[in-house]
Amino acid sequence: MTPNTKILYTDILIVGAGPTGLLLANLLGTMGISTIVVEKNSHTVREPRAVSIDDESMRSLQTIGLAEEITKILTRGYGSIYKGPSGHVFSTVKPTSKEFGFDKRNAFQQPELEAVLLNGLNRFKKVDVIFNAELTKFSQTNEEVISNIKTNKQKDFQIQSKYMVGCDGGQSFTRKSLNIDMLGSSFEEPWLIIDLKTTKNRSFHTEVFCNPRRSCITLPGPNGIRRYEFKLNLKEDPDSAMKEENVRTLLSSVGPDEHEEFRRVKVYTFHARLAESWRVKRVLLAGDAAHLTPPFAGQGMNSGLRDSYNLAWKLNMKLNGSTGEEILDSYELERKPHAASMIKLAKQMGQIMMPTSQLQGALVRGAFYALGIYPPARDYFSQMRYKPKPRFKEGLIWPDRKTPKYSVIGQMIVQPIVETVFRERVLLDDVLPTGLALLVISKNPDHVISSCTLENCRQKNIPIIGITPEWINPQKSSFEIVRDVSNFFGKKPLVEYLEHTLLLRPDRYVAASQKVENTDKLLEVVKSLQE
Repeated sequence: MTPNTKILYTDILIVGAGPTGLLLANLLGTMGISTIVVEKNSHTVREPRAVSIDDESMRSLQTIGLAEEITKILTRGYGSIYKGPSGHVFSTVKPTSKEFGFDKRNAFQQPELEAVLLNGLNRFKKVDVIFNAELTKFSQTNEEVISNIKTNKQKDFQIQSKYMVGCDGGQSFTRKSLNIDMLGSSFEEPWLIIDLKTTKNRSFHTEVFCNPRRSCITLPGPNGIRRYEFKLNLKEDPDSAMKEENVRTLLSSVGPDEHEEFRRVKVYTFHARLAESWRVKRVLLAGDAAHLTPPFAGQGMNSGLRDSYNLAWKLNMKLNGSTGEEILDSYELERKPHAASMIKLAKQMGQIMMPTSQLQGALVRGAFYALGIYPPARDYFSQMRYKPKPRFKEGLIWPDRKTPKYSVIGQMIVQPIVETVFRERVLLDDVLPTGLALLVISKNPDHVISSCTLENCRQKNIPIIGITPEWINPQKSSFEIVRDVSNFFGKKPLVEYLEHTLLLRPDRYVAASQKVENTDKLLEVVKSLQE
């Protein structure tokens, strides 16, 4: 760079304007943090990629005030129907519960999602997005990251940031520049992806054809579109597989869409990999730059959104100078094990979808038939309880004395519909603050929290919210109290926390708990979190 090189200054530089980077930028924008996003392409994606968004991700979008707008572009609450070679259904997954306030599976088009996220950044004066801007080199000191940016429309320039987050995908330049290895392996089976503009397939749900001759998945989309994914067999030529005659033959084998118009036809080889490290000093990785997940559980993009949700508030606290390096160390400590568990789940689901022989397929179907006779096992699959929920065993949590089975520490708090004293019904997060908060679970929150405790919380700038059981009306008080209409707090494990106060993190995870009479002790946890 020359002495006259233009230099931009910002708190956070985000490399990559995909869903992970755009969510992170929106989260930082709500916190008032100066942020620049650079994207080497001239615009966000224009072709279909990710197609499924889950309830945890929707909750993060609720935090940035975009859930309602994004809901308009979704096909909400679809499930999966598993079929054997004869076409007979041997298992269904149709989750109906909404522990986190949203449907567990929703279909969307990535270009539309990214457009909403990008437009959302217009709300923030301190957030800028620069397209046609490619990171070519960076270095870091103890105080900042210095990044060289190459463009094709203006002079090259530098960005000096306090931290940088590489959200630049599976071929991440950021990760490679840090000499961080990806651990894991690629699947040997390439898949043919066919996105259609229209469909005659009227199934609302995903259909999974578990056929050892050729596995296939067909997924619904909004506004009458559909995706088909076919496994290519050994030694099958990808170029030949993508020829129109072959594609239409494959479509005719699983449904009525043989003659529909193509939007995209492409062959992908899926990966199952984890970055060896997610942070080097002031540079962090997120999304596909940190982990690559096979698509069989629909968790690739969702895992990246979880990264952003976990990381944003920690960067905020670090920039505010109220905490040490441990808070950023906790990012990988908390997120990496769960990302690994999602990769494992995807591989396990792939084994169900891709039987290698007639015998293996028959054994799998027989097992599902047997489990269907036992209601708890049937519900375990139909309600997607097999999906690992994020649960931190290490990181910014303070375990209580309850056994892991009955403890909520390190888990995302449920999000019931709650009722205010004015009989208005909203989701819990709509009454929670954006930062740390104390949630008092009690029949009489206004009686169990003393004026002294309230004053101590005000001095620490820690809001208190009360929540009563489903059968108790909330009362007007000096702090907000709502009623648990959904009765989530009346079920295990949360029923064990009646007359307790929980410390909630900004990402809605439970950091610590105390009996209501010991609520002040949680302020000591807040102090240790901020030091």
